[in-house]
Amino acid sequence: MSDLLRLATAGSVDDGKSTLVGRLLYDTKSVLADQIDAVTRASVDKGLSTPDLSLLVDGLRAEREQGITIDVAYRYFATPKRSFVLADTPGHVQYTRNTVSGASTAQLVILLVDARKGVIEQTRRHAAVLALLGVPKLVLAVNKIDLIGVDEPSEQARQAAAGKVFAEISAEFSHLTRTLGWAEEDVLEIPVSALRGDNIATRSDETPYYSGPSLIEHLESVPVDADNSGSHAVGLRFPVQYVIRPRTPEYPDYRGYAGQIAAGSVAPGDEVVVLPSGIRTTVERIDTPDGELAVAQAGRSVTLILADEVDISRGDTIASPGDAPEPVDTFDATVCWLGDKPLRPGARLLLKHGTRTTQAIVGTLTERFDEQRLIADPNPESLSLNDIGRISIRVAEPIATDDYRTNRHTGSFLLIDPAGGNTLAAGLVGDVLSAVEVGTEA
Repeated sequence: MSDLLRLATAGSVDDGKSTLVGRLLYDTKSVLADQIDAVTRASVDKGLSTPDLSLLVDGLRAEREQGITIDVAYRYFATPKRSFVLADTPGHVQYTRNTVSGASTAQLVILLVDARKGVIEQTRRHAAVLALLGVPKLVLAVNKIDLIGVDEPSEQARQAAAGKVFAEISAEFSHLTRTLGWAEEDVLEIPVSALRGDNIATRSDETPYYSGPSLIEHLESVPVDADNSGSHAVGLRFPVQYVIRPRTPEYPDYRGYAGQIAAGSVAPGDEVVVLPSGIRTTVERIDTPDGELAVAQAGRSVTLILADEVDISRGDTIASPGDAPEPVDTFDATVCWLGDKPLRPGARLLLKHGTRTTQAIVGTLTERFDEQRLIADPNPESLSLNDIGRISIRVAEPIATDDYRTNRHTGSFLLIDPAGGNTLAAGLVGDVLSAVEVGTEA
């Protein structure tokens, strides 16, 4: 089991996401006493009888004033069993691009729904995006379950009403996630009350119809891919970020290639190939600020010293020769369009893959995925904000990319506005839509 779990939250506006995140921080004792005191005072000023835990996480003034989350914020907390990095993402539809950013590296996502509303349009949109991103594990937190059945004449009747609603939401969501490609064991539905803390840190007596773990118990025990690279193991993938040439009296001939290992591992003596040139050499040693390493795994930032003087620059990839990807200048991909202006064939953009940024031209728009009806509309004229579609791309310089389903890190890219530098799309190499059971428009 990994000692660290990367997770994200997603959900529609007013589903209680900020309160849930605040509750996670509060129940794991990850906030300082003076922060709790400040939240308590602010809650009293608002006329509340209990602390508003959402105030712990809605840090921007606009977030506090509007009562919504706007930007992605990273929260850190821990239990005796595991440490957590949580990307707190927005729920409003206009900030779907931020949700894509926050969930792109997540090993698990907590998707919230309001028990009174159930699975809504934004829930289906978020689930589709998370499926295409290849998020391995998913939790549906059916929040505000304590508000179901409040008009019932007895506590037993209230719990029965809440249990019925939870079962209906779980069944609908289970069907949706199976259609989107998740296995049954990778998805868990939990009835919670973020406000009261039901089923957050410990199992609640208020939900006798639920026999599973609390949210924190599940987060502590869920098995995850340690390097978060995807479901298929690949060899070394090392995008070169910087060439180190000190040229000092102490290091007159030093030539190191610095970066972070995106996949696989490397050790001195390993044969490697430089892409896109195809030149082969061997690794002489692995340098770090703390000294040399005998082996370096995915996620580690290192400097590689090679046995031969090879022409390598930022944007090149050092890979294991046995399964090195063939550099391509034309490929198909699935994109989530994040730009305000529609994407049309012939658009000239910048493409950032790993550490390489190159010019790109969008070719055909093959299909647009309707995440509400789970169908594919062929040959759309354009892709609008938040649309998901399959396109072809031609780049000015070859890139060494894996299929996204093989490796999340080396199979993803960004499309960037060459004029303003804004991110316009999150891209996934290959036909990731094939993992989703979609029909076509009749």
